[in-house]
Amino acid sequence: MAVVRERRQLSLRLPLPEISERRPRFPLPLPPAAENNRPSSAAAAAISAADLEKLQVLGHGNGGTVYKVRHKRTAKTYALKLVHGDSDPAVRRQLRREMDILRRTTDSPHVVRCHEIFEKPSGDIAILMEYMDYGTLETLLKSQGTFSEPRLADVARKMEVKIADFGVSKIMCRTLDACNSYVGTCAYMSPERFDPETYGGSYDGYAGDIWSLGLTLMELYMGHFPLLPAGQRPDWATLMCAICFGEPPALPEGASDGFRSFVECCLQKESSKRWSAAQLLAHPFLCKDPRSGC
Repeated sequence: MAVVRERRQLSLRLPLPEISERRPRFPLPLPPAAENNRPSSAAAAAISAADLEKLQVLGHGNGGTVYKVRHKRTAKTYALKLVHGDSDPAVRRQLRREMDILRRTTDSPHVVRCHEIFEKPSGDIAILMEYMDYGTLETLLKSQGTFSEPRLADVARKMEVKIADFGVSKIMCRTLDACNSYVGTCAYMSPERFDPETYGGSYDGYAGDIWSLGLTLMELYMGHFPLLPAGQRPDWATLMCAICFGEPPALPEGASDGFRSFVECCLQKESSKRWSAAQLLAHPFLCKDPRSGC
C-alpha cells in the first residue's frame, strides 16, 4: 500500500475506545528485537498507550482497525493499528512478519515510520505509526477522481509517497532475491515475476517495481485497473494471462506523447529494457517543471 501526506491540522477529539472483551483472547508472541532495531527516538520511546486519544477510524483490515490518534502531551498525530489477539492464525503470522519488517526499516524515508509497538495483556497488539494525512492513492482516486498528467508527474517525481502494510511481505537476504510464493495482490506483478525464464532470465526486484509504477500511474489516469475492462473483477488466472501473454496496456487517446513515452518506458515486458528509476527521473515527462531541478 502507498500512502501520501499533506500538512494540515484537525481538532476532532474522542476518547480512545476500550478493547472489546467479546470472547477470550490469546497472547500473541512478539518476535525477538535487538536493541539496535528498536525505534531510536526518545520521544517515541516515551509514548505509552494511555497517552493516546482516538480521533477517528481510518480503516479496517483483517483482524483489526486503524485509528487516527493524538498524543495528549505533544498534540502530535499518529496512526494506531490495533490487531486483536483472537484473530485468525494467518493474520497473527502476518502481523509478526510486519512487526519484524517495521523494526528493521524504522529510519527509511520511503517507509511509513513505526514509532512504537504495544502488547496488551488481552493479547491485542497496537502498532503506533507515522500518520499520512492524505490517505492512500486509492482513496484519493475514489474521493477526487482521476489524476491529471501534471499531478501524476508530481506523484512520480516529488510527492511524499511512502510504503505501508507489510503483512504479507518477506525479508530478503539479498536485495534482488525473488520470492518463492505469490503473496499479496498479483495485479501489479511484472511478467518475470510469473515467468522469470521467459521474461528477463532472472528476477530483478527493482525492475519489477518499475512495472508496478507504470500500471499505478495508468490506473490513476484512467480510473480503473488498466489490464482489464472497467468494472471487471480480476482473478489470478485472468491477471496472469493478461500480464504474461497479452500486450502491455496502452493509454487512451488524449494522453500526451510525453506521458505515453514515460509509461512505455515502465511497461516493457523484457525487464532489461525497462528504464531505471534514475533514468525515469530524467525523463521529459517529469522535467517539464523547471522547479524539479531536471
